[in-house]
Amino acid sequence: LELVNTPAADLQQWIREVIELLAAAQGEEGYINSYYTVVRPDDRWQNIKDGHELYCAGHLFEAAVAHHRATGSDTLLNIARRFADYIDSVFGPGKRAATPGHPEIELALVRLYHTTGEQRYLGLAQFFIDRRGHNLLQAPNADYYQDRIPVRDQTRVVGHAVRALYLAAGVTDVYMETGEQALLKAVLAQWQDMTSGKLSITGGAGARHEGEAFGEPYELPNDRAYNETCAAIASIFWNWRLLQVTGESRFADLIERTLYNGFLSGLGINGRGYFYVNPLLSRGGYARPEWHWCACCPPNVMRLLASLSGYFVTTDSSGLQIHQYAPMSIEAEGIRLRVETAYPWNGQISVVVEQSPAEAWTLQLRLPGWCETATVEVNNQKSPAEAGQNGYLSLERRWQAEDRVTLQMPMLPRLMTSHPRVDSTRGSLAIEYGPLVYCLEQYDHDFDIMDVEIDENAVLEAEWQPDFLGGAVIVKMTGYMPDSSGWENTLYRPVSSVETSRRPVRLTAIPYHLWANRGAGAMRVWIPKTNT
Repeated sequence: LELVNTPAADLQQWIREVIELLAAAQGEEGYINSYYTVVRPDDRWQNIKDGHELYCAGHLFEAAVAHHRATGSDTLLNIARRFADYIDSVFGPGKRAATPGHPEIELALVRLYHTTGEQRYLGLAQFFIDRRGHNLLQAPNADYYQDRIPVRDQTRVVGHAVRALYLAAGVTDVYMETGEQALLKAVLAQWQDMTSGKLSITGGAGARHEGEAFGEPYELPNDRAYNETCAAIASIFWNWRLLQVTGESRFADLIERTLYNGFLSGLGINGRGYFYVNPLLSRGGYARPEWHWCACCPPNVMRLLASLSGYFVTTDSSGLQIHQYAPMSIEAEGIRLRVETAYPWNGQISVVVEQSPAEAWTLQLRLPGWCETATVEVNNQKSPAEAGQNGYLSLERRWQAEDRVTLQMPMLPRLMTSHPRVDSTRGSLAIEYGPLVYCLEQYDHDFDIMDVEIDENAVLEAEWQPDFLGGAVIVKMTGYMPDSSGWENTLYRPVSSVETSRRPVRLTAIPYHLWANRGAGAMRVWIPKTNT
């Protein structure tokens, strides 16, 4: 897909060389996995639970589909089809019964089916989904592998977060092709379970380091939050599918929250360093390395960035829907629009019609969940912006060139609190501005940010700073520094003996996704409330 964005000759040449290498490595029967072909030739398909053969095949299929759509070439697609045909000859009804230890091939097979029209690929995706939850992997920690409960009976998100969310995306894909309501009911129940008690405020998924996994409801630590970057990407994949299925803005809202916070924090502004894990509190020493022993995040980041424009707009028989906001040009179904905005730094969105069919059609604009009030102007005619049941503002008319729609969403910093059952954030506040979550970083303060408190009535001051890490809105406020001078060599004291005084200090909050770009200092998202 990056070939569409940047059709550079050197990139095209590199891709041709990679495809030639893959073709040379593919066996006569269609199998391709250099580790099992060269290093462990006798172990093919012997470790479905941990071997990642089907997982890697799925990524190859997705790459092949993307290459075909970007270039029209079948060179990589033919390699993928030969491999998929071989897998279909090994697994399926009347053949070997198995399900992959790491889901991914399910959604990839559906994409391959879309591109080729080959029904067997959709059938194989259904087969792998149907076999899950029947102890075929024989794993004592079956939740980790998404294999304890059959897919249609699974109402909670459990186990390894990336596995869970890739599987949910694949199940949603199969629902879209088959219309089987049991699949939709299951994934919607899992989404509710995730969003009501198992997501960090950043959209980060997977609270536990142990197993890179979802925890129990409200088990959302700060310094020990795992929130793998790949899990954020998988969440975006899944929510995009649920948005297409339902048309409801809550899924686009979560894409936005995850994109700006849980995902973007994983990538340094130099484009080289990345976080595998994205905590909400650091006492310092945590920086983005340029390499990690598990190398899944960098290519996953690259594929999301390369395909990002595909998550912004959809069309249907009624017209066009804009789900995410950024400066862009849109061409679809005889419609050509130009979007002008500085989002997410301010909430003004202007949509200019450059070309339109003669007949009336509906333009839908998402009103984000963070937006409490909004107004809309159509050719300078102003009115309140009211969302329909799906969370979108709908404007139907016979559009003409030079028509202008301006959506105004007041954007002010705000303090957020969490469910009282979340122990790690009880009695603490977080700062948001539009879709962005903010944090305190030690770099901006000459006192220890681990000690500060904030008043829930604090006045928050938003300020645009064009020279701050490429330009960002910074939020400033007055906080308090408790006097701990009476605690030398003392860890615990009776409540009655504690007399705490506080002095005011100025706090600077920066967008969470920008932290750790100026050194590996301390950081915190949640700030304790002042106890007055």
